[in-house]
Amino acid sequence: MKFFEHKPFDSRTVMGFGVLNGISIGLLNLSLGFNSVGFYQMTKLAIIPCTVILETLFFRKKFSRSIQMSLSVLLLGVGVATVTDLQLNAVGSILSLLAIITTCIAQIMTNTIQKKFKVSSTQLLYQSCPYQSLTLFLVGPFLDGFLTNQNVFAFNYTSQVVFFIVLSCLISVSVNFSTFLVIGKTSPVTYQVLGHLKTCLVLTFGYVLLHDPFSWRNILGILIAVVGMVLYSYFCTVETQQKNTEVSPQQVKESEAAPLISDSLSKVENGGGVADDEPLKVPMWSSKYSRE
Repeated sequence: MKFFEHKPFDSRTVMGFGVLNGISIGLLNLSLGFNSVGFYQMTKLAIIPCTVILETLFFRKKFSRSIQMSLSVLLLGVGVATVTDLQLNAVGSILSLLAIITTCIAQIMTNTIQKKFKVSSTQLLYQSCPYQSLTLFLVGPFLDGFLTNQNVFAFNYTSQVVFFIVLSCLISVSVNFSTFLVIGKTSPVTYQVLGHLKTCLVLTFGYVLLHDPFSWRNILGILIAVVGMVLYSYFCTVETQQKNTEVSPQQVKESEAAPLISDSLSKVENGGGVADDEPLKVPMWSSKYSRE
């Protein structure tokens, strides 16, 4: 449809990224299957601090105390609102740990690949989704059969079931597109903050539209989480403005240095006094005034 330009790049990176994304999705679903809902929510909460640690260790990214404090408030609020029971088991804990690590790495790669290869979120998604879907298609039915003793292809696929599967796929495409777009334009941590906002909205809409049970604990947790999100957004905006302010004086100094180069060039052009042994102040990329 020519909505975006097809841009191939490093095939090894794309393949590894696509396979890792598929494994991450599978592990998150297995974590939900082997753990209680409360422990699964704790797994999702652990993704933010794990991402912060990985970016700090391997990418030397610094998170201010203000950002760390706002993220702590957010995680506290979501934890109060969603975590109800914590039933632990060995297999579920291992799966959750693997899900956290693979999800963090995949989301960090989503950001770094777009910046390194200068590709858009749509171009990256287009390149990686065949490997991601192939990974899930090969591993998914085998794991389903191993865990449930049922063959997914033997299911009775009525027209209604097929309709909802197709609808789910279309919604998933939009979710994947928005995920890559948000991570590419912001950061993996900001995407996780947005994901917890989604959790709060799910609880709210469940109560308003479906009349799901809602306690004062849910309300308190959502309010605390919203405060954390507002603080995170505010501190991110302030720090971005400070960085832009710090860059401006450097640009002014560079512009003030430009006339010196122009003066040197004008002297040479006019036959003016630059000795043969005096270094010529010309840009490195200029070949016009190169000396033999």
